[in-house]
Amino acid sequence: MIPLSTPDLSGNEARYLQQCIEDGFVSTAGAFVPRIEEMVALHSGARQAVATASGTCALHVGLVALGVKPDDLVILPSYTFIASANAISHAGAIPWLFDISADSWTLDPKLLAAKLESETRRVGPDIIHKVSGRRVSAIMPVYALGMPADMEPIVLLARHYRLPVLADAAAALGATYMGKPIGRLGADLSMISFNGNKTVTSGGGGALLGDNLELMGFVKHLVSTARTGEDYTHDRVGYNYRMTNIEAAVGSAQMERADSLVAAKRRIRAAYDDALSELPGVGLFPSPPWADGACWFSGITLAPPAPPPERLRQILRESGIEGRPFWKPMHLQPPYQDAPRTEMPVTDDIWKRVLTLPCSTHLSSADQAKVIVVVKESLA
Repeated sequence: MIPLSTPDLSGNEARYLQQCIEDGFVSTAGAFVPRIEEMVALHSGARQAVATASGTCALHVGLVALGVKPDDLVILPSYTFIASANAISHAGAIPWLFDISADSWTLDPKLLAAKLESETRRVGPDIIHKVSGRRVSAIMPVYALGMPADMEPIVLLARHYRLPVLADAAAALGATYMGKPIGRLGADLSMISFNGNKTVTSGGGGALLGDNLELMGFVKHLVSTARTGEDYTHDRVGYNYRMTNIEAAVGSAQMERADSLVAAKRRIRAAYDDALSELPGVGLFPSPPWADGACWFSGITLAPPAPPPERLRQILRESGIEGRPFWKPMHLQPPYQDAPRTEMPVTDDIWKRVLTLPCSTHLSSADQAKVIVVVKESLA
């Protein structure tokens, strides 16, 4: 079976893990946690990074650090992985679900502007959602498939309404927007994930990026159980959200090759796009002119006269190739069926038509050629 996406662990991963064992630092203390934080901050252009136990943990603590309170609304595109919405729920808040732009599959800035204008009002320092009466306390754009959202207008809107921005950039390490890396796009905080299927992985874990050193210090305090000293005094409710040294060791080895891993993802995407773009009923994953995505996953969208994605997945599976659907939107998930939302014409059209194709960074040219042949023969 040609898998969808598996990690490339051919660098210093084993050597660094052995170092953890020899040094005895396998938990949250050790040299590799600060090392990966420094590497991630440098690579992303942020002043500081704080490593966490998962991307979801990073989003949760980021929301808390930015002042999101129980019963608040947090603006979120419906087209995302459920962890984005769950982190909002973990903070006691509720996602206000938005449609996406067809050209990027990310939060639509024009829709955001229209809804903030028509469906909210200012009461003192707060932005209040007129229908629910709840405070809108943050905006969480999602960088779908590692493609940055159109952040310039989103950040301008956020500043106008005095709303903090927490970017879910889970798979976007290595992406750029108008030539800038993801840590320089104006978000107050940005999250990246090191989950096992990410281009750069530590097996698990995540990180928050930011430029406000006071805010980042607060984040680091929160993820370390809000402990104030060796006498086990804790000054508030904190979280045991620290990354382990073992995870950081793997992630540090991966970060040493981050540029080459992202380049491999982009080559794979380009090969699929070149080979499949002219097939009837086939659409490509988005590539807006203002960003250079990290191409986390590759694939196509299908519409008549092409067969439905589930039929093509079956054909691929019979040929020894893994193909999968992608995210089911939040407004169709049972935990969020009552969440406030916009109309969803773009999201409702796109999500059912997505087919992801094998895109491991070490995918051989022969295996990719086989995938392309099977797809072409299925659509002929």
